[in-house]
Amino acid sequence: MPYWHSLCGALGFYLMNLRNSTLLHWVSAISRFGLALVWLVSGGSKIIDPLATKQSIYAYQLFSPQMVNFIGTALPPVEIALGVMLLIGLLIRPVGAISAVIFVGFIAGIASAWARGLTIDCGCFGTGGDNPNVTGWTYAGEILRDLLFVAMAIVCVWRPFQRFAFPQLSTRRT
Repeated sequence: MPYWHSLCGALGFYLMNLRNSTLLHWVSAISRFGLALVWLVSGGSKIIDPLATKQSIYAYQLFSPQMVNFIGTALPPVEIALGVMLLIGLLIRPVGAISAVIFVGFIAGIASAWARGLTIDCGCFGTGGDNPNVTGWTYAGEILRDLLFVAMAIVCVWRPFQRFAFPQLSTRRT
């Protein structure tokens, strides 16, 4: 029993001191630049083929054709802008918060498709749409991946990596 108390105490001490640790510094850097890469690749792959992007969104059967057209047109440049802002360190916290909200929306869409028995590729990094090879495990993996992205976005809000950022324009920790 004392072993578990020691282990729990050490873990608690470690977590309390994690805020200023080198590990958290690295987690923060990986989160910021990792999300920048995710947004740039995702937006870049969608902007290359806008019709496929709109078909991917339409496959979710959640939006009217007019809304699909709007989302399919607006989403790629928004994703690229978020990626660039994270890459250059511009407004890291607000971009992290916006990223988290968008990823939660993506998770809701994927979960909705899964719950309704649709077999579609998410279209997260380019073309999507009907895909008979999609299984519950596919959806579970996509949701877990997006939950990781939400966690990375939360790290950007909680402890933004400020190195290589615009100090006058980036939000400061108070």
